[in-house]
Amino acid sequence: MHADGGDHRRIRRAGPADVPALLALGAEHAVFERLSHAADAGALASALQGDPPRVYAWLALVGETAVGYASATLDFSTLDCACYLYMDCLFVREGWRGHAMGRALWAQVRALAIQVGCRSIQWQTPWWNLDAARFYRRLGAREMAKLRYNLPLHDA
Repeated sequence: MHADGGDHRRIRRAGPADVPALLALGAEHAVFERLSHAADAGALASALQGDPPRVYAWLALVGETAVGYASATLDFSTLDCACYLYMDCLFVREGWRGHAMGRALWAQVRALAIQVGCRSIQWQTPWWNLDAARFYRRLGAREMAKLRYNLPLHDA
């Protein structure tokens, strides 16, 4: 499917029924970012439920085809003594980048942060993803010089 103006485009909140689409997009996102990917459909479905859910997610759709997604969680900064929204993922499939899908997903993430009273939105992107860095700078974001660590915890 190619990006053209004749398609019906929309962004909508994702729920447990959208887990297959989110997992497919997540797998593509992991390949793009050169990451390993272990998916647990049940855990994702569970996290999308609740009031509030553990994770908020949105799908970018063209017709009924998912071409991108964003996800975020609420967190709290002890340094700022304030709530912030952590945007875990924002990904748009190749062929749909540059067609305002990322900006539309971002708008939903930002609207939620404002709605729930967050002081800021935080996220990360690989250092080599210059297109993403340029996109985020155009949104008015500032880069933070930090290292990110990951310590896998496995069942004993």
